[in-house]
Amino acid sequence: MSDPASTPAPISDRERAELRRHGILLTSLEELYTWGNSNSVWPLNFGLACCAIEMIAASMAKFDIARFGSEVFRPSPRQADLLIVSGTVTKKMAPQVVRLWNQMPEPKYCIAMGACAISGGPFKQGYNVLKGIDRYIPVDIYIPGCPPRPEALLHGLVQLQKKIKGFKLTGPAAPRHLRADAPGECPVPAFGEQDLEPPANPAVWRAPAIDRSEKT
Repeated sequence: MSDPASTPAPISDRERAELRRHGILLTSLEELYTWGNSNSVWPLNFGLACCAIEMIAASMAKFDIARFGSEVFRPSPRQADLLIVSGTVTKKMAPQVVRLWNQMPEPKYCIAMGACAISGGPFKQGYNVLKGIDRYIPVDIYIPGCPPRPEALLHGLVQLQKKIKGFKLTGPAAPRHLRADAPGECPVPAFGEQDLEPPANPAVWRAPAIDRSEKT
């Protein structure tokens, strides 16, 4: 049994920075994995409505999404690992969005861009609009707005990178693709007589419990 007093103290960030200044880099397999993963997120070349125009603008020279390693918008879901749901998700399109998600390889991530993708937006009361894509697929980052500007999408991408860098390769904090209990695919909803069947994926979304009891 080792003596706790003889265990070396972990290196502080200041000491790491000093070593880096001398050309010495200290890292771990976990840090190397999450660093490479977070700086090579390739979005799917896919858009739904007006928010897609802002997504396209984010790739232009004025905003330059290439600074974050995400300039490669892939035309095939099998070559992409980021699904940006940009725009209104109608119930007619919802099965197609889930199919695209299922065809993307792991690790993969989802950004819900705009009020429509998050909750239905101004069309929430419409019979044909899905009240949030998170009812069927797991969403990592929500970007509010109608529509959010390209700067908001870049901020959401930075937050996604921070989330990826915080992943642990083992344990309960491991990302979805490294957990055996997490489903690899989401069920594709079908068109029922009145609505989509099922109305939501219980593995990723449950209706919030509302306490309707009178409070004195």
